[in-house]
Amino acid sequence: MTVRTITTSTLKTLKNSVIGNPAAKLALAQDTALIHLLVNCIKHPSTSYVDTQGSHDDIRIESAHVIASISYGSEVALVSLIHANALHAFLFALSNMKPHDPVQLKSALARGLRVLSTAIAEVVGPSQLGLRTWSPDLRSEAKVALSYLFEFDCLNIFLPLLADPSSQTNIAIAQLISTTVRSDAHRNAVIEWLPPAERSKEIKGRRGWEKKEMVNCSSPARQGGWVVRLLVNFLQKKDIKLQEAALSAISSLAMENTVVASTLARAWPDIVDPPLNIVLNLTKSRSTDVQLTASLCAAHVLRANASHHPGSIDYSAALNVIHVINRVLSSSSETTQNKIKTCYTLYHLVKDDRDLCREVYERGTLEKVVLLAKHITPLERTSEWEEDEPESILALREATLTVIAAISLFDNNIRREVADDLHIVPAIQVSLSHKNIGIRHAACTCLRALSRAVSIIRTNIVDSKIGMELFAIFKKEDEDPRVTYAALNTICNLVNDFSPLRPKLLDQGLLPRLMQLLASDDINMRVGALWAMRNALRKSDPSTRQTVMTHLCWPRLVMLCNDSNTEIQEQAMSILRNLAEDEEGVDYVFESIDKETLANCITSGLESSNEDVTHHTACFLANIANGSREQQDFIFAHAHIIHAMHDCMTDAKSDTRCPLISCIFSLVQSNIRRKHELNEAGITSTLRHMCDWTGGVISMSPGGHHRIHVDDDKEAAKLARSVLDLLEHSNIGDLL
Repeated sequence: MTVRTITTSTLKTLKNSVIGNPAAKLALAQDTALIHLLVNCIKHPSTSYVDTQGSHDDIRIESAHVIASISYGSEVALVSLIHANALHAFLFALSNMKPHDPVQLKSALARGLRVLSTAIAEVVGPSQLGLRTWSPDLRSEAKVALSYLFEFDCLNIFLPLLADPSSQTNIAIAQLISTTVRSDAHRNAVIEWLPPAERSKEIKGRRGWEKKEMVNCSSPARQGGWVVRLLVNFLQKKDIKLQEAALSAISSLAMENTVVASTLARAWPDIVDPPLNIVLNLTKSRSTDVQLTASLCAAHVLRANASHHPGSIDYSAALNVIHVINRVLSSSSETTQNKIKTCYTLYHLVKDDRDLCREVYERGTLEKVVLLAKHITPLERTSEWEEDEPESILALREATLTVIAAISLFDNNIRREVADDLHIVPAIQVSLSHKNIGIRHAACTCLRALSRAVSIIRTNIVDSKIGMELFAIFKKEDEDPRVTYAALNTICNLVNDFSPLRPKLLDQGLLPRLMQLLASDDINMRVGALWAMRNALRKSDPSTRQTVMTHLCWPRLVMLCNDSNTEIQEQAMSILRNLAEDEEGVDYVFESIDKETLANCITSGLESSNEDVTHHTACFLANIANGSREQQDFIFAHAHIIHAMHDCMTDAKSDTRCPLISCIFSLVQSNIRRKHELNEAGITSTLRHMCDWTGGVISMSPGGHHRIHVDDDKEAAKLARSVLDLLEHSNIGDLL
């Protein structure tokens, strides 16, 4: 760039030159001196750069426009702006606004802050619309910048602008909230913020021991906080743009936040309808943008409200959202961008909720998404196709595959409909090799959902060879880690005992790749690698067990059983459990691990605070009890195992207690003389209490520390009675 004289006209020319021109943006971004001049102009334009026809305010407005124009689309530009402290410049300028300053200046600064902050937040993630890729250095710097934006002093600068008389400024700040709030910490910072006047009122209005929401029913805390209260007021205005911005902001604040969601669902003293009803009414707005934003907002509120009460979703309200989704997906006149938003709204509505997935399946929504995905996915793989596809179509394909995966996750009937009747597999297959990372990731995720059905693995996945294509992606060491992880989750399904692909995957290098991932710094990748090994060992033959353990190694497995991370522990104990599924497997474990080490692993697993760890340990112990007399004696030779079994029986849930009681049954059945040790450890007494069915909670230990929850423990009580019958019919006198 050759601009050195900063005037209103040169800034307007500069702004027009970079709009829609990546090359011009890059050239400007690389002109460090000019970037710093623009940033300084936002704070206070130097008189040496001002012409006689342009005011200081005009210079600042146009500088803000130029910076906003280059914030998006170029890593180099964003890095330059971060290094030039552009975020601080916007905040500094807004903090020093005077009452006589023109509204246009404040709006331009607020908009510039919003655009720059949004670009920074998109780098930090998680992305609101699909996967994005950024350099690690930029992401690191963006995290620092975004954290700065949500510091208390910065919130004190831009959040009060929600109460500004200018609707343009209100819109910019509401949009800033909607696009930059990506974490619980930032969400809570905004929700809990109060203006100084109300802050002091809240403190003075309550005694030290009271929670602020108990003071009075109209306090900001009772209405989700000052920011939420103001945003809800915006919903009642007639300004469509303001409504849309407010809905987006409320959506971001209510996401996975039960407190805000429940506040929005109940009646407020100063408005006729609960805020959620206002949101639902806006799903019927004449503006499609408002409809979609209201639908996303309602989806987040409904899901957050029901998050602690499974099955309590408000289906009548959810149907309002589904109606909007179906209308947009069915329309041939709706824009691609609106269909992308619709797919992600649907994703947030149904994600991880079996009943809602079933609901949208039965109402034809899933079929509409699948047909849309097929319509925009050519099955012929050509380089021209990938080069010529618009970014919007790529984003829409990613969105459709992502939501298909979410809806198909739980139900075999849905999976069969998608694979067998709607024939989505060819579209997934061609997407697996696409150059776009987001599409590859979504295709892997979709295949993972379908591969949960045995019939689909044995037919569609094997016949189409898509399983081996995914495996090739999984083995690529230069693949994006997010794609590798999505592929890994699918591999976990493809190596199960019912999969015809298990032997082939093992023969073609699965285990060396899993060992590479096990050495990763990413905890999710490590857990996934162990999960794949665990599934590969399920109902395996001795040769497979030896092959897996040759790579994993017994000392490493022992270390993993005692890992500080409970997810790692869970997978390690499950591997031990699957290794010992039959007598030959139990022998293999005892030959490979010394008894003291094994006993310590078992005790550690039973004493874990994690239910999944204790469950797999209990099942492993039950497998040992089905082994030889010597292996059964091993349990009684280590008193700490018996005591850990007793403690676990009194504290654990039914699915852990049942295998422990089965273990005891096998031990007693093999050698009735073991009843004395069981009696001394308190296990016999515990079994008797289990049989005293009351449907309540029974205190177990003399000190009252152990409590058995028998509400859902009928199966455990039945097993306990079987053990006691076995003991009593042997020699009742020995039990007295």
